[in-house]
Amino acid sequence: MRKIEYPAQADWQELVKRPTQNFEDLEAGIAQTFRLVQKQGDAALLELTQKYDGVKLDSLFASQEEIAAAESELSPELKEAILQAYSNIQLFHAQQAEQPKHVETMPGVTCWRKSVAIDRVGLYIPGGTAPLFSTLLMLGVPARLAGCKEIILCTPPSKSGSIHPAIRYTASLLGIDKIAKVGGAQAVAAMAFGTESIPAVNKIFGPGNQYVTVAKQMLSKTGVAIDLPAGPSEVLVMADDSANPAFVAADLLSQAEHGADSQVVLLTTSAEMLKRVEQELQVQLSNLPRKEFAAKALENSLGILLSNVEEMLRFSNLYAPEHLILSIQNFEEVLDKITNAGSVFLGNYSPESAGDYASGTNHTLPTNGYARAYSGVSLDSFVKKITFQHITPAGLQNIGKAIEVMAAAEGLEAHKNAVSIRLKEVQNV
Repeated sequence: MRKIEYPAQADWQELVKRPTQNFEDLEAGIAQTFRLVQKQGDAALLELTQKYDGVKLDSLFASQEEIAAAESELSPELKEAILQAYSNIQLFHAQQAEQPKHVETMPGVTCWRKSVAIDRVGLYIPGGTAPLFSTLLMLGVPARLAGCKEIILCTPPSKSGSIHPAIRYTASLLGIDKIAKVGGAQAVAAMAFGTESIPAVNKIFGPGNQYVTVAKQMLSKTGVAIDLPAGPSEVLVMADDSANPAFVAADLLSQAEHGADSQVVLLTTSAEMLKRVEQELQVQLSNLPRKEFAAKALENSLGILLSNVEEMLRFSNLYAPEHLILSIQNFEEVLDKITNAGSVFLGNYSPESAGDYASGTNHTLPTNGYARAYSGVSLDSFVKKITFQHITPAGLQNIGKAIEVMAAAEGLEAHKNAVSIRLKEVQNV
């Protein structure tokens, strides 16, 4: 971790830049994958799965027997944990449902908005070095609550051609009975364009490796909707003397272990805290199974000493972290000053891992500074908002003149006439 003491504010803009990634070199190969899937459909998916995942599949889909067998393949502890997380995520997201509110903007003019589920959504769940069944909960629960008619699940198979049992069990829990054994850019292409077996979806959700990330970004330029701009995982921790350095180090490493391209940032007002966190990082790092990933991520990470909490808040808002942890005294007093963050964790006993798994909030969040403008996935991500209005004859008489005047001022005579022709009829009744 690179240590920086009291940087000048003029240098902050440079410090908040993420490690640069050049994905342009991947685009030509992904475009070729897109063309192959569009042309050959399921045959292309089988071919590319054999090429990239090293497995020759007899079927693109997990059988009903495989899905049913998942429950017996998991430990009772893991099943109980998944059920607890499922319950909390469902409870939190269910409260996000919005009921239509009819508003009479003036007598005879009534407007309202209704949430309507996206018909068909595609969920991509990584299954390589870390099979993210937790992400399936985060996406599948709000999709079901929203009322999406069809949920397509794609996840890469193991070398044996199987899907991790936790993913199969979670899918079954969510009522998803169609699991495509396909990963990478080819899975994204299948959900975007459709094949003989996988229907084209209206919106694609889920994280993935650099090929999945670039594939989704390329599709967003063609009109296929995606959940949000995604990149390597990140966390920013604000810590003062009240923080526990072991806790802080654990939180930093929890994101660093995602991958070598992840970034973690520590802001502190205490030189002693910075020193002790650095020591804890080395102690805890040595015991991690994924220490190679975490160590590489720490090379791109920052430990910054600042003068006070106000400076830490300003830096954090400029950085706009995916995850923000406030390990500071009196955090309640500064919550209104947080303007840019994906998800916020308060106090010494709110680890970022809680949001990743089981507290109830969604862990699919904007990275790379996109929290300045984007929200994380929620129930709203799976619905469209449609507005309605009803105008009575009396209402048209009340609002008609304003419309006519505005339309005429813009030189749009047909717009004006659409009102005028009705007003004449109303006035003649």
